[in-house]
Amino acid sequence: MNSGLAWFHLNAGCFTMTFPAPPLPSIFCGDRLMSLPHFLASLSSARLSAVVVCLGVSVVSTAMVGAAESVSADSKNSDVIWPQWRGGSQQGVAPEGDYPVEWSEEKATRCKIPGSGASTPVIVGNRAFLTSGIDGQNHLLGVDIDSLKIAFQTPLGDDRGNKHRKGSGSNPSAVTDGKNVVAYFRSGDLACCDLDGKPIWHTNLQEQFGEDTLWWDLGSSPMIVDNLVVVAVMQTGPSYIVAIDIESGEVVWKDDRMVPAPEEAAQSYSTPLATEIDGKKIVAVLGADHLTLTDAKTGERLGTLGGFNPGQEKFFRSIASPVITGNVIVCPYSRGATLTGVDMAKLIEAGDDKNAADDAILWMRDDVGSDVPTPAARDGIVYLVSDGKPSKGKLSALAAETGETLWETSLERIRSSYSSSPLLIGDRLYVTDETGMTSVVENIGGDAEPKLIHANEVDDDEQFTVASPVPFAGGLLLRTKGHLYKLTR
Repeated sequence: MNSGLAWFHLNAGCFTMTFPAPPLPSIFCGDRLMSLPHFLASLSSARLSAVVVCLGVSVVSTAMVGAAESVSADSKNSDVIWPQWRGGSQQGVAPEGDYPVEWSEEKATRCKIPGSGASTPVIVGNRAFLTSGIDGQNHLLGVDIDSLKIAFQTPLGDDRGNKHRKGSGSNPSAVTDGKNVVAYFRSGDLACCDLDGKPIWHTNLQEQFGEDTLWWDLGSSPMIVDNLVVVAVMQTGPSYIVAIDIESGEVVWKDDRMVPAPEEAAQSYSTPLATEIDGKKIVAVLGADHLTLTDAKTGERLGTLGGFNPGQEKFFRSIASPVITGNVIVCPYSRGATLTGVDMAKLIEAGDDKNAADDAILWMRDDVGSDVPTPAARDGIVYLVSDGKPSKGKLSALAAETGETLWETSLERIRSSYSSSPLLIGDRLYVTDETGMTSVVENIGGDAEPKLIHANEVDDDEQFTVASPVPFAGGLLLRTKGHLYKLTR
């Protein structure tokens, strides 16, 4: 979960299509995580022999590495397959691999996950890491992917439980740099362990910086940039972004993010993003009616943009995280009613000039959006799953620079909602609803119409799947309310 999910994150029948505009020419690439020599070799080869732009046709290649659009987590360790909630690029894009498109309860294997949690697994090598509240304690769990056996479960403070029926005290996803795993809980406990679950350091942000005042369950996941673990706390009262040294657990910087927003609108469950603008590493955070950009090294505030809630609606809490492609950050807001594209370089140039900051807005849409699922993005295109009552199950692809709709399609209307965030794999989009059913849509990047090819169900006997599907070397992992499923061809 957000884990974008915040306080909590199809049948194959009716599948309607509309095309307001033809797709723009593009090249789709994966975000394969490789060692530096292999990265350079493949990048050189790709640029020399495979960079082909076809008008009206998108060339899909998960073997070619795309332009770096994120600097978060660890991309040098080839064992790090999925280092954080939305992957190494924070765009929801899977590395190259042979992934299943069809499965069922009978074809899948699963293990029971004890306790209650909604975090999305992160993966290093053959081990998946997730969190859960078990017998009144927060726990970090390590699961062997081959055997689906729990390798360890490390207690990390008292579990505060949940307020919302879809949530838990273990909503935030862990994050890893390939050597350390950092877990964060509703109780404020933030702890670092090694890959075998041995604690390295343990602190509590609420004891250091103030109590949790969120109306619902903590949902923002930690993020790693360089050697820093970054956590955003946006709530009524003391709100901040804090960066902690991953080796020592010491606070390196803290940005007091006290921006004006009414009542519940001051509260956010989104996850910070890392990117690089003009050679400087930046932490981007959306919430409390504002987008802020902070220097990842020093904690200096570089840009602030308000206006996401012009009507000052007091219940406009934000759940979905933004997504970055190039210099554009695309921000879902207004309980899924709006979507805004912002040029981050222009926002930094504006400094404290509010009028100039407003000029950084590239476009705003009030006819498309996402409340809980965080969009995926690749090569200048943003992919949305709408979860509002009138638009539940609508999928959209937009050009990040212009906000233009490239295509949209609707999955069959169902009673269940969407809290999981979509996963991009090559020319396919994987979309999971709260029953654990995953719809696989192909032809998302070409000139052919996107098409639903499979709607895959599992039979977890508990409601509210809110974690997102993630890739491992041999397939996909899907955490439902009570189980971890391994899905392979």
